[in-house]
Amino acid sequence: MFGMVATAAARKASDVAQQRRWLVGGMLVVIGLLCLWFFAMQVPADVISKYRFSGGGDPVQLPVIELPTRLTNFILALALIAFGAFHITRGVAHSGALFGVSASLLLAIFLTWSIRGASLNLTGLLESTLIRSIPFLLGALSGIMCERSGIINIAIEGMMLTAAFVSVIVGALTGNLWIALVAGLLSGALIAGAHAVLSIRFKVDQIISGTVINIFAAGLTNFLNLRWLTVNQELNNSGTFAKLPIPFLSDIPVLGTILFNQIILVYIALGLMFAVNFLLFSTRWGLRTRAVGEHPKAADTLGVNVFKIRYANVIFAGMLAALGGAFLTLGSVGRFDKLMTNGRGFIALAAMIFGNWNPFGSFGASLLFGFMDSLQLKLQILTSVIPSEFLLMAPYLATIIVLAGVVGRVRPPAAEGIPYEKQ
Repeated sequence: MFGMVATAAARKASDVAQQRRWLVGGMLVVIGLLCLWFFAMQVPADVISKYRFSGGGDPVQLPVIELPTRLTNFILALALIAFGAFHITRGVAHSGALFGVSASLLLAIFLTWSIRGASLNLTGLLESTLIRSIPFLLGALSGIMCERSGIINIAIEGMMLTAAFVSVIVGALTGNLWIALVAGLLSGALIAGAHAVLSIRFKVDQIISGTVINIFAAGLTNFLNLRWLTVNQELNNSGTFAKLPIPFLSDIPVLGTILFNQIILVYIALGLMFAVNFLLFSTRWGLRTRAVGEHPKAADTLGVNVFKIRYANVIFAGMLAALGGAFLTLGSVGRFDKLMTNGRGFIALAAMIFGNWNPFGSFGASLLFGFMDSLQLKLQILTSVIPSEFLLMAPYLATIIVLAGVVGRVRPPAAEGIPYEKQ
Protein backbone atom coordinates (compact mmCIF):
# COMPACT_ATOMS: atom_id res chain seq x y z
CA MET A 1 0.00 0.00 0.00
CA PHE A 2 2.76 2.36 0.98
CA GLY A 3 4.63 1.52 -2.23
CA MET A 4 1.57 2.31 -4.35
CA VAL A 5 1.16 5.69 -2.64
CA ALA A 6 4.84 6.51 -3.13
CA THR A 7 4.66 5.50 -6.79
CA ALA A 8 1.58 7.67 -7.33
CA ALA A 9 3.27 10.64 -5.64
CA ALA A 10 6.40 10.18 -7.75
CA ARG A 11 4.31 9.98 -10.92
CA LYS A 12 2.43 13.15 -9.98
CA ALA A 13 5.68 15.00 -9.27
CA SER A 14 7.04 13.83 -12.62
CA ASP A 15 3.91 15.05 -14.42
CA VAL A 16 4.14 18.44 -12.72
CA ALA A 17 7.83 18.75 -13.67
CA GLN A 18 7.03 17.84 -17.26
CA GLN A 19 4.22 20.38 -17.43
CA ARG A 20 6.52 23.05 -16.05
CA ARG A 21 9.18 22.09 -18.57
CA TRP A 22 6.70 22.39 -21.43
CA LEU A 23 5.44 25.74 -20.14
CA VAL A 24 8.86 27.33 -19.68
CA GLY A 25 10.31 25.85 -22.85
CA GLY A 26 7.24 26.88 -24.86
CA MET A 27 7.52 30.44 -23.53
CA LEU A 28 11.17 30.58 -24.59
CA VAL A 29 10.28 29.34 -28.09
CA VAL A 30 7.51 31.94 -28.43
CA ILE A 31 9.76 34.72 -27.14
CA GLY A 32 12.48 33.61 -29.55
CA LEU A 33 10.05 33.76 -32.48
CA LEU A 34 8.94 37.26 -31.46
CA CYS A 35 12.58 38.35 -31.20
CA LEU A 36 13.24 36.83 -34.62
CA TRP A 37 10.47 38.90 -36.15
CA PHE A 38 10.76 42.23 -34.34
CA PHE A 39 14.49 42.48 -33.56
CA ALA A 40 15.89 40.74 -36.65
CA MET A 41 13.54 40.65 -39.64
CA GLN A 42 12.33 44.23 -39.13
CA VAL A 43 15.88 45.64 -39.17
CA PRO A 44 17.43 46.67 -42.53
CA ALA A 45 20.18 44.30 -43.65
CA ASP A 46 22.88 47.00 -43.87
CA VAL A 47 22.55 48.31 -40.30
CA ILE A 48 25.59 47.80 -38.05
CA SER A 49 25.84 47.62 -34.23
CA LYS A 50 29.21 48.59 -32.78
CA TYR A 51 30.75 47.59 -29.44
CA ARG A 52 33.74 49.56 -28.19
CA PHE A 53 36.21 48.82 -25.39
CA SER A 54 37.73 52.06 -24.16
CA GLY A 55 38.53 53.04 -20.61
CA GLY A 56 40.04 56.43 -21.10
CA GLY A 57 43.48 55.69 -19.64
CA ASP A 58 43.84 52.22 -21.11
CA PRO A 59 47.35 51.83 -22.53
CA VAL A 60 46.05 49.40 -25.16
CA GLN A 61 42.98 50.25 -27.22
CA LEU A 62 41.08 47.18 -28.33
CA PRO A 63 39.48 47.12 -31.78
CA VAL A 64 35.83 48.03 -32.25
CA ILE A 65 33.54 45.03 -32.77
CA GLU A 66 31.15 45.68 -35.66
CA LEU A 67 28.20 43.31 -35.98
CA PRO A 68 25.46 43.23 -38.64
CA THR A 69 22.40 43.84 -36.48
CA ARG A 70 19.96 41.74 -38.49
CA LEU A 71 22.18 38.68 -38.91
CA THR A 72 23.43 38.77 -35.30
CA ASN A 73 19.94 38.90 -33.84
CA PHE A 74 18.76 36.26 -36.31
CA ILE A 75 21.40 33.86 -34.97
CA LEU A 76 20.76 34.78 -31.34
CA ALA A 77 16.99 34.36 -31.73
CA LEU A 78 17.47 30.93 -33.33
CA ALA A 79 19.72 29.99 -30.41
CA LEU A 80 16.98 31.03 -27.97
CA ILE A 81 14.40 28.99 -29.88
CA ALA A 82 16.72 25.96 -29.91
CA PHE A 83 17.37 26.36 -26.18
CA GLY A 84 13.62 26.44 -25.49
CA ALA A 85 13.09 23.35 -27.63
CA PHE A 86 15.92 21.56 -25.81
CA HIS A 87 14.29 22.37 -22.47
CA ILE A 88 10.97 20.95 -23.71
CA THR A 89 12.49 17.67 -24.89
CA ARG A 90 15.35 17.05 -22.46
CA GLY A 91 15.02 19.63 -19.70
CA VAL A 92 17.70 21.84 -18.17
CA ALA A 93 18.42 20.39 -14.75
CA HIS A 94 19.78 23.52 -13.07
CA SER A 95 17.35 26.46 -12.82
CA GLY A 96 20.25 28.91 -12.59
CA ALA A 97 21.61 27.72 -15.95
CA LEU A 98 18.14 27.97 -17.48
CA PHE A 99 17.71 31.52 -16.25
CA GLY A 100 21.27 32.58 -17.05
CA VAL A 101 21.35 31.31 -20.65
CA SER A 102 17.89 32.58 -21.59
CA ALA A 103 18.44 35.97 -19.93
CA SER A 104 21.85 36.37 -21.61
CA LEU A 105 20.45 35.61 -25.06
CA LEU A 106 17.50 37.96 -24.58
CA LEU A 107 19.76 40.73 -23.29
CA ALA A 108 22.20 40.31 -26.17
CA ILE A 109 19.35 40.50 -28.69
CA PHE A 110 17.84 43.59 -27.10
CA LEU A 111 21.18 45.34 -26.65
CA THR A 112 22.30 44.70 -30.24
CA TRP A 113 18.96 45.99 -31.52
CA SER A 114 19.06 49.07 -29.26
CA ILE A 115 22.44 50.27 -30.53
CA ARG A 116 21.74 49.60 -34.23
CA GLY A 117 23.39 52.30 -36.26
CA ALA A 118 25.32 53.47 -33.19
CA SER A 119 28.03 52.24 -30.82
CA LEU A 120 28.23 51.29 -27.16
CA ASN A 121 31.26 51.49 -24.90
CA LEU A 122 31.17 48.12 -23.13
CA THR A 123 33.98 49.08 -20.77
CA GLY A 124 32.03 52.08 -19.54
CA LEU A 125 28.86 50.01 -19.23
CA LEU A 126 30.59 47.32 -17.17
CA GLU A 127 32.36 49.87 -14.98
CA SER A 128 29.04 51.61 -14.33
CA THR A 129 27.49 48.20 -13.60
CA LEU A 130 30.02 47.51 -10.85
CA ILE A 131 29.60 50.96 -9.29
CA ARG A 132 25.81 50.79 -9.33
CA SER A 133 25.83 47.27 -7.89
CA ILE A 134 27.72 48.32 -4.74
CA PRO A 135 24.70 49.75 -2.82
CA PHE A 136 22.73 46.61 -3.71
CA LEU A 137 25.61 44.41 -2.52
CA LEU A 138 25.99 46.24 0.80
CA GLY A 139 22.24 46.19 1.38
CA ALA A 140 22.15 42.46 0.60
CA LEU A 141 25.03 41.80 3.02
CA SER A 142 23.07 43.72 5.64
CA GLY A 143 20.03 41.55 5.05
CA ILE A 144 22.14 38.38 5.18
CA MET A 145 23.67 39.23 8.56
CA CYS A 146 20.25 40.02 10.01
CA GLU A 147 18.26 37.17 8.58
CA ARG A 148 20.91 34.52 9.14
CA SER A 149 20.44 35.30 12.84
CA GLY A 150 16.64 35.13 12.54
CA ILE A 151 15.71 38.82 12.30
CA ILE A 152 13.92 40.14 9.21
CA ASN A 153 15.36 43.48 8.10
CA ILE A 154 12.92 45.45 5.99
CA ALA A 155 14.53 48.66 7.28
CA ILE A 156 17.55 48.58 4.96
CA GLU A 157 16.05 51.37 2.85
CA GLY A 158 15.63 53.64 5.87
CA MET A 159 19.13 52.90 7.16
CA MET A 160 20.65 53.73 3.78
CA LEU A 161 18.63 56.93 3.43
CA THR A 162 19.54 58.18 6.92
CA ALA A 163 23.24 57.43 6.44
CA ALA A 164 23.26 59.23 3.09
CA PHE A 165 21.78 62.32 4.78
CA VAL A 166 24.02 62.28 7.85
CA SER A 167 27.23 61.66 5.91
CA VAL A 168 26.62 64.65 3.63
CA ILE A 169 26.02 67.07 6.49
CA VAL A 170 28.98 65.86 8.56
CA GLY A 171 31.19 65.91 5.49
CA ALA A 172 30.21 69.48 4.70
CA LEU A 173 30.71 70.62 8.31
CA THR A 174 34.07 68.90 8.90
CA GLY A 175 35.51 68.82 5.40
CA ASN A 176 36.69 65.28 6.17
CA LEU A 177 35.11 62.44 4.21
CA TRP A 178 36.32 59.76 6.62
CA ILE A 179 34.65 61.46 9.58
CA ALA A 180 31.52 61.77 7.44
CA LEU A 181 31.69 58.05 6.65
CA VAL A 182 32.03 57.14 10.32
CA ALA A 183 29.07 59.38 11.19
CA GLY A 184 26.98 57.65 8.53
CA LEU A 185 27.93 54.23 9.91
CA LEU A 186 27.00 55.31 13.43
CA SER A 187 23.61 56.52 12.24
CA GLY A 188 22.97 53.12 10.68
CA ALA A 189 24.06 51.37 13.89
CA LEU A 190 21.70 53.59 15.91
CA ILE A 191 18.69 52.82 13.74
CA ALA A 192 19.58 49.13 13.66
CA GLY A 193 19.82 49.18 17.45
CA ALA A 194 16.28 50.55 17.62
CA HIS A 195 15.11 47.82 15.24
CA ALA A 196 16.87 45.20 17.38
CA VAL A 197 15.29 46.44 20.62
CA LEU A 198 11.82 46.49 19.07
CA SER A 199 12.23 43.07 17.48
CA ILE A 200 14.16 41.19 20.17
CA ARG A 201 13.20 42.73 23.49
CA PHE A 202 9.66 43.92 22.83
CA LYS A 203 8.93 41.24 20.21
CA VAL A 204 7.27 43.68 17.82
CA ASP A 205 6.42 42.19 14.43
CA GLN A 206 9.73 42.60 12.59
CA ILE A 207 8.18 43.62 9.28
CA ILE A 208 6.12 46.31 11.00
CA SER A 209 9.18 47.53 12.90
CA GLY A 210 11.19 47.79 9.68
CA THR A 211 8.36 49.52 7.85
CA VAL A 212 8.00 52.09 10.63
CA ILE A 213 11.74 52.82 10.44
CA ASN A 214 11.53 53.29 6.67
CA ILE A 215 8.61 55.71 6.98
CA PHE A 216 10.32 57.58 9.80
CA ALA A 217 13.61 57.89 7.87
CA ALA A 218 11.86 59.10 4.71
CA GLY A 219 9.80 61.66 6.60
CA LEU A 220 12.65 62.95 8.74
CA THR A 221 15.16 63.31 5.91
CA ASN A 222 12.58 64.97 3.66
CA PHE A 223 11.64 67.44 6.39
CA LEU A 224 15.24 68.32 7.26
CA ASN A 225 16.20 68.53 3.59
CA LEU A 226 13.35 70.94 2.90
CA ARG A 227 13.77 73.07 6.03
CA TRP A 228 17.53 73.00 6.37
CA LEU A 229 19.55 71.91 3.35
CA THR A 230 17.57 73.87 0.76
CA VAL A 231 18.18 77.03 2.81
CA ASN A 232 21.82 76.26 3.63
CA GLN A 233 23.19 74.85 0.39
CA GLU A 234 26.74 74.88 1.74
CA LEU A 235 25.72 72.03 4.07
CA ASN A 236 24.71 69.90 1.10
CA ASN A 237 28.13 69.65 -0.48
CA SER A 238 30.31 67.03 1.16
CA GLY A 239 32.54 66.22 -1.79
CA THR A 240 33.35 62.69 -2.92
CA PHE A 241 36.17 60.19 -2.58
CA ALA A 242 38.66 60.35 -5.44
CA LYS A 243 39.54 57.28 -7.49
CA LEU A 244 42.38 55.22 -6.10
CA PRO A 245 44.01 53.21 -8.91
CA ILE A 246 45.93 50.12 -7.83
CA PRO A 247 49.47 50.22 -9.30
CA PHE A 248 50.10 47.85 -12.21
CA LEU A 249 46.66 46.22 -11.94
CA SER A 250 44.90 49.37 -13.10
CA ASP A 251 46.98 49.27 -16.32
CA ILE A 252 45.37 46.00 -17.46
CA PRO A 253 43.23 46.77 -20.53
CA VAL A 254 39.48 46.87 -19.82
CA LEU A 255 39.68 44.80 -16.62
CA GLY A 256 41.97 47.33 -14.94
CA THR A 257 39.55 50.17 -15.63
CA ILE A 258 36.58 48.20 -14.35
CA LEU A 259 38.04 46.62 -11.20
CA PHE A 260 41.23 48.38 -10.19
CA ASN A 261 40.58 52.07 -10.83
CA GLN A 262 37.80 52.74 -8.34
CA ILE A 263 37.21 54.74 -5.19
CA ILE A 264 38.18 53.23 -1.85
CA LEU A 265 34.55 52.43 -0.97
CA VAL A 266 34.30 49.98 -3.86
CA TYR A 267 37.33 48.07 -2.61
CA ILE A 268 35.91 48.09 0.93
CA ALA A 269 32.55 46.75 -0.27
CA LEU A 270 34.17 43.91 -2.25
CA GLY A 271 36.40 43.11 0.71
CA LEU A 272 33.37 43.01 3.00
CA MET A 273 31.75 40.46 0.70
CA PHE A 274 34.66 38.06 1.32
CA ALA A 275 34.79 39.00 5.00
CA VAL A 276 31.09 38.30 5.59
CA ASN A 277 31.34 34.98 3.75
CA PHE A 278 34.34 33.99 5.89
CA LEU A 279 32.61 35.18 9.07
CA LEU A 280 29.44 33.20 8.38
CA PHE A 281 30.92 29.95 7.14
CA SER A 282 34.41 29.68 8.65
CA THR A 283 34.19 31.07 12.19
CA ARG A 284 32.59 30.10 15.49
CA TRP A 285 30.54 33.30 15.43
CA GLY A 286 29.15 32.44 12.03
CA LEU A 287 28.26 28.94 13.15
CA ARG A 288 26.41 30.34 16.14
CA THR A 289 24.70 32.94 13.97
CA ARG A 290 23.39 30.29 11.59
CA ALA A 291 22.36 28.07 14.50
CA VAL A 292 20.40 30.93 16.06
CA GLY A 293 18.70 31.59 12.75
CA GLU A 294 17.77 27.96 12.21
CA HIS A 295 16.98 26.63 15.68
CA PRO A 296 17.47 29.17 18.50
CA LYS A 297 16.16 26.84 21.23
CA ALA A 298 18.76 24.20 20.38
CA ALA A 299 21.49 26.86 20.27
CA ASP A 300 20.37 28.19 23.66
CA THR A 301 20.46 24.69 25.11
CA LEU A 302 24.11 24.42 24.04
CA GLY A 303 24.97 27.67 25.85
CA VAL A 304 24.74 30.15 22.96
CA ASN A 305 23.40 33.57 23.99
CA VAL A 306 20.66 33.97 21.38
CA PHE A 307 19.87 37.57 22.26
CA LYS A 308 23.53 38.66 22.18
CA ILE A 309 24.07 37.06 18.78
CA ARG A 310 20.98 38.71 17.34
CA TYR A 311 21.72 42.16 18.76
CA ALA A 312 25.30 42.11 17.44
CA ASN A 313 24.31 40.91 13.99
CA VAL A 314 21.49 43.43 13.57
CA ILE A 315 23.72 46.35 14.58
CA PHE A 316 26.51 45.18 12.29
CA ALA A 317 23.94 44.80 9.53
CA GLY A 318 22.83 48.39 10.13
CA MET A 319 26.39 49.59 9.58
CA LEU A 320 26.62 47.63 6.33
CA ALA A 321 23.40 49.21 5.07
CA ALA A 322 24.65 52.63 6.18
CA LEU A 323 27.83 52.12 4.17
CA GLY A 324 25.63 51.55 1.13
CA GLY A 325 23.78 54.80 1.84
CA ALA A 326 27.00 56.74 2.36
CA PHE A 327 28.28 55.33 -0.93
CA LEU A 328 25.43 57.07 -2.77
CA THR A 329 26.62 60.45 -1.51
CA LEU A 330 30.32 60.32 -0.57
CA GLY A 331 31.11 57.92 -3.38
CA SER A 332 28.96 59.37 -6.13
CA VAL A 333 27.30 62.79 -6.16
CA GLY A 334 28.51 64.53 -3.00
CA ARG A 335 25.06 65.84 -2.10
CA PHE A 336 21.75 64.64 -0.71
CA ASP A 337 18.53 64.58 -2.73
CA LYS A 338 15.02 63.72 -1.64
CA LEU A 339 14.49 59.94 -1.37
CA MET A 340 17.76 59.37 -3.22
CA THR A 341 17.94 55.69 -2.28
CA ASN A 342 15.02 55.21 -4.69
CA GLY A 343 14.09 51.72 -3.52
CA ARG A 344 17.63 50.33 -3.52
CA GLY A 345 17.13 48.83 -0.07
CA PHE A 346 14.22 46.74 -1.30
CA ILE A 347 16.10 45.68 -4.43
CA ALA A 348 18.95 44.64 -2.13
CA LEU A 349 16.52 42.34 -0.33
CA ALA A 350 15.64 40.79 -3.68
CA ALA A 351 19.37 40.30 -4.38
CA MET A 352 19.72 38.61 -0.98
CA ILE A 353 16.85 36.21 -1.72
CA PHE A 354 18.05 35.48 -5.25
CA GLY A 355 21.51 34.80 -3.84
CA ASN A 356 19.99 32.34 -1.35
CA TRP A 357 21.28 34.29 1.67
CA ASN A 358 24.86 33.85 0.46
CA PRO A 359 27.28 36.79 -0.05
CA PHE A 360 28.66 35.61 -3.40
CA GLY A 361 25.26 34.69 -4.79
CA SER A 362 23.93 38.07 -3.66
CA PHE A 363 26.82 39.80 -5.41
CA GLY A 364 25.87 38.07 -8.66
CA ALA A 365 22.29 39.27 -8.26
CA SER A 366 23.54 42.77 -7.38
CA LEU A 367 25.55 42.84 -10.60
CA LEU A 368 22.39 41.93 -12.52
CA PHE A 369 20.42 44.78 -10.95
CA GLY A 370 23.37 47.15 -11.34
CA PHE A 371 23.61 46.21 -15.00
CA MET A 372 19.92 46.92 -15.58
CA ASP A 373 20.23 50.25 -13.76
CA SER A 374 23.27 51.22 -15.82
CA LEU A 375 21.75 49.96 -19.06
CA GLN A 376 18.62 52.08 -18.79
CA LEU A 377 20.79 55.19 -18.50
CA LYS A 378 22.85 54.24 -21.55
CA LEU A 379 19.78 53.43 -23.62
CA GLN A 380 18.14 56.75 -22.83
CA ILE A 381 21.09 58.34 -24.63
CA LEU A 382 21.37 55.83 -27.48
CA THR A 383 17.74 55.29 -28.48
CA SER A 384 14.61 57.40 -28.73
CA VAL A 385 12.37 54.49 -29.76
CA ILE A 386 11.67 53.29 -26.22
CA PRO A 387 10.04 55.87 -23.90
CA SER A 388 12.30 56.86 -21.02
CA GLU A 389 9.56 55.95 -18.53
CA PHE A 390 9.78 52.32 -19.65
CA LEU A 391 13.56 52.35 -19.45
CA LEU A 392 13.40 53.65 -15.87
CA MET A 393 11.31 50.60 -15.02
CA ALA A 394 14.10 48.21 -16.02
CA PRO A 395 15.72 47.62 -12.57
CA TYR A 396 12.34 47.10 -10.89
CA LEU A 397 11.06 44.89 -13.69
CA ALA A 398 14.21 42.77 -13.35
CA THR A 399 13.52 42.54 -9.60
CA ILE A 400 10.01 41.20 -10.20
CA ILE A 401 11.19 38.67 -12.78
CA VAL A 402 14.02 37.44 -10.58
CA LEU A 403 11.80 37.04 -7.53
CA ALA A 404 9.13 35.29 -9.58
CA GLY A 405 11.77 32.87 -10.83
CA VAL A 406 13.12 31.91 -7.41
CA VAL A 407 9.85 31.55 -5.51
CA GLY A 408 9.79 28.05 -4.04
CA ARG A 409 13.42 27.39 -5.03
CA VAL A 410 15.17 29.03 -2.07
CA ARG A 411 14.74 28.46 1.64
CA PRO A 412 15.13 31.21 4.25
CA PRO A 413 16.50 30.50 7.73
CA ALA A 414 13.90 28.43 9.59
CA ALA A 415 13.54 30.79 12.57
CA GLU A 416 13.47 33.97 10.51
CA GLY A 417 10.94 36.47 11.86
CA ILE A 418 10.04 34.36 14.89
CA PRO A 419 10.67 36.07 18.28
CA TYR A 420 12.57 33.86 20.69
CA GLU A 421 11.13 33.17 24.13
CA LYS A 422 13.78 31.98 26.55
CA GLN A 423 12.44 29.07 28.57
